[in-house]
Amino acid sequence: MGDSISAGFGIAKDSSWAALMELKLKDVNSHNRMINASISGETTSGGAHRISKLLKQHQPNIVIIELGGNDGLRGSPIKVITQNLSRMIVQSQQAGAEVVLLGMRIPPNYGQRYSELFAGQYQSLASEHRITHLPFLLQGIAAVPGMMQADGIHPTLNAQPIMMQNIWQLIEPML
Repeated sequence: MGDSISAGFGIAKDSSWAALMELKLKDVNSHNRMINASISGETTSGGAHRISKLLKQHQPNIVIIELGGNDGLRGSPIKVITQNLSRMIVQSQQAGAEVVLLGMRIPPNYGQRYSELFAGQYQSLASEHRITHLPFLLQGIAAVPGMMQADGIHPTLNAQPIMMQNIWQLIEPML
């Protein structure tokens, strides 16, 4: 469950971190598969609305949630973002899936307080629901030349294997 960062915005879909993860999963066990239900522009509200149907349809063992960035860029209330993420986590757990939450950050022009609350909600949710999380999916990518597209929001082709490897380290023990 993700937004444009996981949908592979601006790069070939078969080069996204999610597509690379699918190849890695199949290398480990040919029965593993990855369903990328990411949509460019997706918000936590949209994800919370869609997840129930997706859980029933695919019955996943692991759910990776990478959402919140678009909410933050729109200045959505942190409480609403957190509630939507929590709803997705709880529904995934009730469906029997382990959850990995991928944290995001927003540019500092939203103010220090909002930016800190936004980034902190991922850690709080991970602690509250006892789930695995990555504090910032774009760590080591966001400020590195050549790793972000011209818009400064979306990772380049070169960043995809790094993101995949960072996430792989979290899900490999779950397999």
